[in-house]
Amino acid sequence: MKIKKLLIANRGEIARRIMRSASEMGIITVAVYSSADKNSRHVLEADEAYFIGEAPSSESYLRMDKIIETARLAGADAIHPGYGFLSENAAFAAAVREAGLIFVGPSPESIMSMGDKLRAKETARKSGVPLVPGSPAAIETVEEAIAVSKNTGFPLLIKASAGGGGKGMRIVEEESQLENEMQMAMNEARAAFGDPTVFIERYVQNPKHIEIQVIGDQHGNVVHLFERDCSIQRRHQKVVEEAPSGILTPEIREAMGRDAVNLAKTCGYYSTGTVEFIMDEKLNYYFLEMNTRLQVEHPVTELITGLDLVKEQIRVAEGHHLSEQVTNASIRGHAIEIRICAEDPANQFLPDVGKLEHFKAPGGPGIRLDSGYEEGDEIPIFYDPLMAKLIVYAEDRPAAIRRMGRAIEKFDLRGVASTLGFCHWVMHHPDFQGGWFDTHFIAKKFDAGMLQQNPAGDDVKAIAIGLVLMQDKINPLPVENKKFSGGSKNNWKKNRQFF
Repeated sequence: MKIKKLLIANRGEIARRIMRSASEMGIITVAVYSSADKNSRHVLEADEAYFIGEAPSSESYLRMDKIIETARLAGADAIHPGYGFLSENAAFAAAVREAGLIFVGPSPESIMSMGDKLRAKETARKSGVPLVPGSPAAIETVEEAIAVSKNTGFPLLIKASAGGGGKGMRIVEEESQLENEMQMAMNEARAAFGDPTVFIERYVQNPKHIEIQVIGDQHGNVVHLFERDCSIQRRHQKVVEEAPSGILTPEIREAMGRDAVNLAKTCGYYSTGTVEFIMDEKLNYYFLEMNTRLQVEHPVTELITGLDLVKEQIRVAEGHHLSEQVTNASIRGHAIEIRICAEDPANQFLPDVGKLEHFKAPGGPGIRLDSGYEEGDEIPIFYDPLMAKLIVYAEDRPAAIRRMGRAIEKFDLRGVASTLGFCHWVMHHPDFQGGWFDTHFIAKKFDAGMLQQNPAGDDVKAIAIGLVLMQDKINPLPVENKKFSGGSKNNWKKNRQFF
């Protein structure tokens, strides 16, 4: 069925991103908005826009009934959920289908099978995908936890089955801590997800976060579109992403891709999705979870493959087979994305709000900006602090790093705190340049004391280089054959909804 009119059940940069591709396909776009977003860019740029509720997401962007009612009112054929909000809600996908509309995403059954971490682990086990040693089922008592720990050893990780973003997660260093940490994890999981179920697995120290982009059609065809390295994180949320990884061998890439495809086929997956793995210092990888939606970092995959993943999602939703461009995709060059968030890296990355007094992005070959805001816009307090994504493409990884560094230096952003200066520091750090960094990079390497708020232009460059030189006492050049650098677990608070 040809989609003629598409409602985007989201906001900000991803709503604008989806609208761009839909418009190029000749599809009429419909925006929805809350009272906080009535003057937002995605509202102004859509062909039609409808008010759906007050500022809190629970009264607007999470209202399944209002969104479906609005789609019917607008005469839309389909709904694209973007990411976050209702994108991985199986009940919403089912409700869209029951309303006679097309859900631009996977089936409710696939979402459900991957949404619960224990069910996802069981599916991975059936698919032959490597799993971190741990409990095969939910853990309810300390005695059970102690029994599992005999096989996993310490440190171990307690995780919420329905969790995400670090909620309901505890690292346990020794047996005496088990009871207290388990109770805290269960309480946090109950408060965050309404489900106190937890499980245990071995804690992989100093891991890299590698994910595989998959895409399938409704005819049983599934392929992978290579990997992304998303190991630079704060509060378990990504800040810098790149494709391809700087450390994978062709053999490991092939094996990870094959495992990701097998997992997707086992759960009857179609549309875009991402299979996430953690990788240890010996390049052994283990299944982490599957995100049954478009990822925030999808642009880096688009740049190295030449594909438009939103258009491919829409074609799959219309019932088409995967195109030859998808099935024959190959890696060309290197891409890096940074998330420009309204956060203060000098103050534990706490979110900021305010008016964008200056917002002038760089331009030129190999530079892309996906933004939800423009100069003069207000950053609201109610939603994710992501303002924009700056993405660069070059012929190889060193050239991409240099291009990103120069692009950040040319980015004039003032009015709110941002992650720009921090990301420039990352580009200059020898561990990042050498490819040997893990998910504890920020906790281990970042010294916020020298980073002034809202640096711009030459100030960004000076601060970033100064941090590297003073902290590491070495020239910021690529380092070969370095081992992963470890670090202690971040203390974090989750103040708003993060994707």
